[in-house]
Amino acid sequence: EEIVTDDSWSYSHGPIRKNNVYLGEVYDGRKEIEGWGNVGFNDEDWNEAIEVQGPGGKLQKSFFPPIQIRKELKPIAIKILNDRTYIVDMGVNFTGLYDIHLQGNSGDTITFRFGERLYEDGNLNPMTTVAGQIKEAGMGGPGSPAIAWQTDRYIFGEDTDTWYRPEFTFHTYRYIEISGLDKAPQISDIKGIALNTRVESQNNFTCSSQLINNIQSATRRTFLSNLISVQSDCPAREKFAYGGDLNATSEAFIYNFDMQDFYRKTIYDWVDAMNDSSFVDTAPFVGIKYCGISWESAFITTQYNLFLYYNDTAIIRELYDLDLKWMEKAERIHPTGMVDKGLSDHESLEPVPVELTGTTHYLQCARIMKIFAARMGDIEHEKQFEELADKLTNIILNKFWVETVADPINKQTLFATLLYHDLIPENEISIAVDSLLASLSNPKAHFTTGIFGTKYILEALSKTGNSNTVYEIVNSTLSPGWGHMIDQGATTLWETWEESDDVYSNCHPMFGSVSEWFYRWLAGIRPHPDYPGFEKFIINPSLPAGLSQAYGSYSSPYGEIVSTWNNYGVEKQVYEIEIPEGCLALVKLPMSEKQEISFSHNSSDQAFLPERTDKTHCSFELPTGKYSILIAFKQ
Repeated sequence: EEIVTDDSWSYSHGPIRKNNVYLGEVYDGRKEIEGWGNVGFNDEDWNEAIEVQGPGGKLQKSFFPPIQIRKELKPIAIKILNDRTYIVDMGVNFTGLYDIHLQGNSGDTITFRFGERLYEDGNLNPMTTVAGQIKEAGMGGPGSPAIAWQTDRYIFGEDTDTWYRPEFTFHTYRYIEISGLDKAPQISDIKGIALNTRVESQNNFTCSSQLINNIQSATRRTFLSNLISVQSDCPAREKFAYGGDLNATSEAFIYNFDMQDFYRKTIYDWVDAMNDSSFVDTAPFVGIKYCGISWESAFITTQYNLFLYYNDTAIIRELYDLDLKWMEKAERIHPTGMVDKGLSDHESLEPVPVELTGTTHYLQCARIMKIFAARMGDIEHEKQFEELADKLTNIILNKFWVETVADPINKQTLFATLLYHDLIPENEISIAVDSLLASLSNPKAHFTTGIFGTKYILEALSKTGNSNTVYEIVNSTLSPGWGHMIDQGATTLWETWEESDDVYSNCHPMFGSVSEWFYRWLAGIRPHPDYPGFEKFIINPSLPAGLSQAYGSYSSPYGEIVSTWNNYGVEKQVYEIEIPEGCLALVKLPMSEKQEISFSHNSSDQAFLPERTDKTHCSFELPTGKYSILIAFKQ
């Protein structure tokens, strides 16, 4: 059956007078129309509907998960500012709505404003969530308010004792300022409603460091707060689906949630947004200043992550021709191979030329397309992309490794980028690692990297045997750092390393790549690039000094993978590993020459032959099953 709308339909204005996902909702209870949704309602006074051109695009069944209520929150405190203004503290920063019990008189107006922070005097600070940085008259164009803060208004009608929840907006906030009530609301009168697009949340990471657990909790809260139909950079001020943020954090999102359906939809947003002549930065495209290939390359890299983590080969088949056109466009825009336009390592504390990060993202796409071409049996393009990757590798190495970099540059991002992308010749890797380690002390070790460099440095240090160094920096409250954010009371991650109370978002996923490190290097769960979808995968945990326990679980397409360990110091280490049906794990564990290994397991395969990889590790394969592994000093 087909139900259509035409001019036989009718309409009228109701109580929702204004609504905007940035600015909020105005609800006038005096305009409520009793019984309008009931059969038999008399609409003879309503207006005839006006036929207009329908929306473009293809009408199809949605393959995208819905937005849902994730959690209800109770306020932890309500403060009286004056006789009719109150501050409600929800305890954490989050994205969503609220339910509130209201009592008043017909015509009374209740105003709600929202913010992530308070000023020192206890008043609401809404400035980190002001839409588009519109903070004075004339900045926002026709129809814009002087200050574009998040505001709802409720006007009482005949129902003077009611519950109110906005319908056509959402907010990011920890604090609500309520003005116009005759008496203070009670905690039982208010519920916070946390919203996000539905993504399964079965994966988990915890460890013996409470600070790291708090960082992980804040990161997950930040991620979920930025999943409202798109993966946004911040859920209040911009709400934009930036590609750069995808490049920096999509793997961290995947480690925490089932993102397959969400990222499939995301990729098709890029299909809708892209054009033939230039790169776009967001999808849906919002017409902002050019950010460059490090942003639009998310179209390619996110496809690869779907392939690597979920063995989604269909996305390659569906979009391969468009991927080829995208690479042709990249070559037209950057004919020499060197990328010299766009944003670089955004929010780095020191300069980073776009030639470094942009060209390595171009290289990353060439390498991915070589893999895609091989999957498609396209030998000609496979060879072409291999040659392009070789060309870009030489360009990057000549400019940033062989030659001396004359201009100021963030050396952390420089060496981390080269190591992350496996660009350094093998016999020179130790030089790059030593240089990277030397760049960390200033005088205390901390990161100065930005959106991409942070992801790179976590991985580069760890894969070269320096997880201890990473742990010391992550598990610290010194500034800059994640622990410093937590120490300052943050419940979601900041947009910048430096705390901001008037400009930058306090709920930004950009530095959330640290959560990826928790799963990849503390729990040690990693996909194998030659076996997408975790048919064969890696278990290779790091046991940094000072951390006694870590637990990680990941829901792969085959089932749940578990990697947990307890470090009892020099005495022994105990590992618990679960391998789902149909999988094989390549396990590498720390083990000194004076230690020996023993197994307890429920697998039908009894043959375990640990091989010493080097003086500090042993390696072996584990089939499906649950294992307890003891490594202890020889008796």
